[in-house]
Amino acid sequence: MRSAIEEFLIYLKAERDASPHTLRNYRVDLEQFLAYLQDRGGGGSSPSPSAVDHLAIRGFLARLHGARLAKASVARKLATLRSFFRFLCRQGRLSANPAKLVQGPRLPVRTTPHLSVDEVFQLLAAPASPAVANSEKAGREAEALRARDRAILEVFYGSGLRIGELVGLNLPDMDLQEGLVRVRGKGRKERIVPTGQKAREALRAYLEVRGVLCPRSAGGPPDAEALFLNHRGGRITTRGVSQIVLRHLLASGLGKKITPHGLRHSFATHLLDAGADLRAIQELLGHARLSTTQRYTHVGLDKVLEVYDRAHPRARAGQKASAPGPREP
Repeated sequence: MRSAIEEFLIYLKAERDASPHTLRNYRVDLEQFLAYLQDRGGGGSSPSPSAVDHLAIRGFLARLHGARLAKASVARKLATLRSFFRFLCRQGRLSANPAKLVQGPRLPVRTTPHLSVDEVFQLLAAPASPAVANSEKAGREAEALRARDRAILEVFYGSGLRIGELVGLNLPDMDLQEGLVRVRGKGRKERIVPTGQKAREALRAYLEVRGVLCPRSAGGPPDAEALFLNHRGGRITTRGVSQIVLRHLLASGLGKKITPHGLRHSFATHLLDAGADLRAIQELLGHARLSTTQRYTHVGLDKVLEVYDRAHPRARAGQKASAPGPREP
């Protein structure tokens, strides 16, 4: 079993180009399942994959439920097992996938907090507030960081990127003249997405002062090609972007707490409210399944009523001139 796990992880890295984060999650899930099988067998040697049936997988999920693990985490571990045994079936080592017979937990429908259009405009205006500096050098750095923050927020909302995609952008990925950006998404899949006029203006302003964060020294920093830099001249991290979003949310006075992912949800929702096709939004977000895109969009009640009044025949009946009814005898 352990050797099969290692082969599966090598396959994910070599063939599927899985990220280190994905590989780490798969390893943790499979190691937990292996530990459960060993406990179930009395602490003996590692069992063979062919000895695993759907009852063993159900028992594993039951233990996770007993440990009060979140339903989303249980569902993810079941998905890991399905992928693992599907790999073994393709290798000819198993004739059937035992995890395919196991039903996962019913997940609650959750809506990620997002912003309205007016709230997004208020957030994007927050980095324009003046900064206090006690020296000329500190003033230049504060100006560069403010320009960087505004560019990050504009690109985040203007293109609907994942936070990992945003921090992974390099200078050659941006085409400001055409208004396009090359994005490397999940599974290292590349896609081209547009950037709005405001985002291009913010990027141009940031690139003019980016050198303050990336001084031209001998050899240069290791992340010289990174688009967005931290104050030390290295590539900004996902945690750094999260702190930027939170800081400017507080500065904007919105009184809301959303994650950077909330800006991605806002991007999709505002496009849908404006009449964009759901398939087009799917392409922009880089989703493999349309069902994933549907979870990213939040249609307001006023929009629902507007569509109903415009499209439903019984709703439109009241807008037409009423035809004369039959005369009374």
